[in-house]
Amino acid sequence: MEVLDKLKILADAAKYDVSCSSSGGSRRNDGKGLGNSAAAPMGICHSWAADGRCISLLKLLFSNVCIHDCAYCINRRSNDIPRASFTVDELIDLTINFYRRNYIEGLFLSSGILKSPDYTTELLLSAIKRLRLEQRFNGYIHLKVIPGASRELIREAGLYADRLSINIELPSEQGLKALAPQKRRDDILTPMAYIGTKIQANAEERKLYRKALPFVPAGQSTQLIVGASPEPDSQILQLSEQLYRRVNLRRVYYSAYVPVNSNPLLPALTAPPLQREHRLYQADWLIRFYKFRAAEIAGPQQPFLDPELDPKTGWALRNLHLFPVEVNRVDYETLLRIPGVGLKSAERLVAARRFGPLGFGDLQKMGVVMKRARYFITCQGRYLEKTDNDAWIRQRLLAAEPSGRPGRSGPATLQIPLFSEI
Repeated sequence: MEVLDKLKILADAAKYDVSCSSSGGSRRNDGKGLGNSAAAPMGICHSWAADGRCISLLKLLFSNVCIHDCAYCINRRSNDIPRASFTVDELIDLTINFYRRNYIEGLFLSSGILKSPDYTTELLLSAIKRLRLEQRFNGYIHLKVIPGASRELIREAGLYADRLSINIELPSEQGLKALAPQKRRDDILTPMAYIGTKIQANAEERKLYRKALPFVPAGQSTQLIVGASPEPDSQILQLSEQLYRRVNLRRVYYSAYVPVNSNPLLPALTAPPLQREHRLYQADWLIRFYKFRAAEIAGPQQPFLDPELDPKTGWALRNLHLFPVEVNRVDYETLLRIPGVGLKSAERLVAARRFGPLGFGDLQKMGVVMKRARYFITCQGRYLEKTDNDAWIRQRLLAAEPSGRPGRSGPATLQIPLFSEI
């Protein structure tokens, strides 16, 4: 098989992994303007660096041949699809040639499992190691760790990759047993814990020794499939919270289940549950940056997130006894819990009120979304809307929200909430 044919097959096979997300743009250049946001062919996708830059990555599977037969996966062993595998030399040549032509700034590399986890990991490690040492490639590399790979191989991979990630995929052990019986939860969580421990130890080592080699400097991430198994949002968020706290996880990516296989064990969905994915991203942001606990956002009384309102607003409506709050007096952490107040606007409020009391007009100038915040705050003891009727507030909030729902052009597009407005 020609390399170009392999590239088409293996780039298409990689599109279901959202931990390297495509921009989803479709605006093409007609030859009369500048730039092109159309989805790039043959595996080039757009992701975002830690500083907010949009970067282009060559996103590929090394092979879509797999010894596993996971019910939800397009590359499962029993599927009759075109199969292909790169050689290490082919992958290196592709990456270097794409980079020299300024098509990409890095590589996202995953694979189906060939023969065994260690055998596959050795091939992936050989590719990125030769890129670094022989080709002097200093671009970004995101490597997918194969569950069950040995600790020694993972440790070495962490010295050459910028980011490592292991897809946990399903939120519960019961889900894995039903839909991916050849995968073991310990084979996923144990290496995640090992990587997290190594990242923390490396950070301490680099404080003491300036020339210490970095280990996974961009951290580790994982992906959870949403909707393939029956776990509620509360269980998904509790798992994410535990991963953030215990294994130094940088990011959890949520992927709405895409129906690609016919199987009685899978839910009969006609389309991916994109709105649910979108709400989970918003809830995840609250856990990571707004100091919410997962149990506050979704719990036994409400196991699923409200599809119509963002999670912070839903929490505020369930806890109206805590509101209204006086924006001129409450601390920074309380400001963050007001619907419509984001991280930046809370910082601006704390800084500005040192010079005098703030009014409602001042809040809007500082980025507070008043269509949400108005029901939960006072300024100098004054109300904009005074009521303790949660049903009435909900009706008003829904009337003020746009009618559109988040969508995406393909299974690899990340749903990004308006974080400044949460």
